[in-house]
Amino acid sequence: MQRRTLIKVLVAAGATAAVAACSTSKASTTAQQPISSAPATKASDAGEASDAGEASEAADTAPAEAFEIQTTEVSFSRGDDRPLPTTIWHPASGGPFPLILFSHGLTAKPSNYAELITTWAKAGFIVAAPAYPHTSEGVRDFNAVDVVNQPADASYVIGELLKKYPDWIDTDRIAAGGHSAGGVTTLGMFTGNRDARLTAGLVLAGRQLIVTPLKGTEAPIMFVHGRKDDTVAYADARSVFDAMTWPGAFLTVTKGNHNFTEGSLSVIVETTTDYWRWSLYGDETAKSRLTADATKGGLATLTDRL
Repeated sequence: MQRRTLIKVLVAAGATAAVAACSTSKASTTAQQPISSAPATKASDAGEASDAGEASEAADTAPAEAFEIQTTEVSFSRGDDRPLPTTIWHPASGGPFPLILFSHGLTAKPSNYAELITTWAKAGFIVAAPAYPHTSEGVRDFNAVDVVNQPADASYVIGELLKKYPDWIDTDRIAAGGHSAGGVTTLGMFTGNRDARLTAGLVLAGRQLIVTPLKGTEAPIMFVHGRKDDTVAYADARSVFDAMTWPGAFLTVTKGNHNFTEGSLSVIVETTTDYWRWSLYGDETAKSRLTADATKGGLATLTDRL
């Protein structure tokens, strides 16, 4: 791969940034008020529900039910030049739930990833996605180089969410994920800008800008990448994974490019949900499904070092 200037690498890391143009699930509603302060019930206590809807007390099993979800819009700001409007997809009731901080790609916006995010939220996760001040869709002063500041933005948003919704977030189960430049942002949160609160990560079509060792307590990281990605080279992501000594998995979408098609997206949605259920709830049953779900339809392969 030819050497590029920093600006070229950053632009390549996220051009045409949406995983897919998806609308919010019909099961969700939009709420402009903060998440309800109704009495919380630990999602982990819900256990594995039977066909009759009865729940066990298995702490190592993710919720079996599909939650009704809501979206909430909140406004954060890390300084005058760093507004961080954030969309939160969350179960309409219950909690506390694990938190996933999701980062979009260049020129994208959080709602571009609604199909992926709503599936996670329905499975019992709070997913918060900030629109970054200089790389999101429609910003007046777009600047690809500003991606280097986004790991700090993402960590700031996590902190603000913990203050705003302390009863709804399980502080021991916090993760980060992102697509393209958002994947770059996510890896940044595990390296020079290590956020010690993170216990798992997910990198979709992302890479490292500068090869930097992962820091702090080890955490599992899953990579998802199209073999034919002509924006962020498959080999760039694979080299990070191959050098990683932490637990990890690599989902290779055999004919996938930078943005995933409808067929492969369904595999990615199912496999990443399994991964979150295992990495954030400790659900070994979900982990055991990873290979079968990843290889369904022959669209992808999985390297599993979890």
